Amino acid sequence: MTPRLIGSIAVMGALVLSGCASKVPETHQYSGFLDSYNDMQQTTSASGAPILRWVDPTFDGKRYSGLIYKSIVYYPEARPSSQIGRQVLDGLLSYTDAQLKASAQKRLPLVDKPGPGVLVFRGAITAVDTSNSDLKPRELIPVALVIAGARTATGQRPKDTNLYFEAELIDSVTNKPVVRVVRKGQGKVVTNAQQQVTVNDLKTVIDNFAADGVMLDLMK
Repeated sequence: MTPRLIGSIAVMGALVLSGCASKVPETHQYSGFLDSYNDMQQTTSASGAPILRWVDPTFDGKRYSGLIYKSIVYYPEARPSSQIGRQVLDGLLSYTDAQLKASAQKRLPLVDKPGPGVLVFRGAITAVDTSNSDLKPRELIPVALVIAGARTATGQRPKDTNLYFEAELIDSVTNKPVVRVVRKGQGKVVTNAQQQVTVNDLKTVIDNFAADGVMLDLMK
């Protein structure tokens, strides 16, 4: 193998590996739904999933006994693509809202008026997309890297489905956020860039979000 070919393979390998998906959203993937992303710290959710979270240093979950739940929205407005259609986007929003609301009311009684001891929950799906699946160990050989790179260029590599979510808890009296969370969940793998993404492909992600209690695990 010539030095030039070895160099080309090394560059290809670096490019492919740099596309490996992060487990939490990168800063350039923040949507603007939250007023601030300052002091976000990587931690784990109640189920052990990696998340980015900020908690007001004075926050005490035991002070709260009620929750105003605001329905989940898309932010910014969701636009269908060739791989994720309008019906799927609507189905995702409906399923997410139902699951998170059910989870929330298991942790705090839902109320409709602000007052002392009442939190406001607001959240948004900020993106739904697909990304190249991470390379498997058996692919991490020079020739396979070249082949994998060619497949990536033509959209033939398997794709991870991803859902991005941002939310916050607000004190209903002071109207100030007390908890902010930014997270990302990976759903099922689709065969390639042409395969349609379905609601079922992302249900596990949403179920995991709901199991974590939409940040209300901090009420303990």
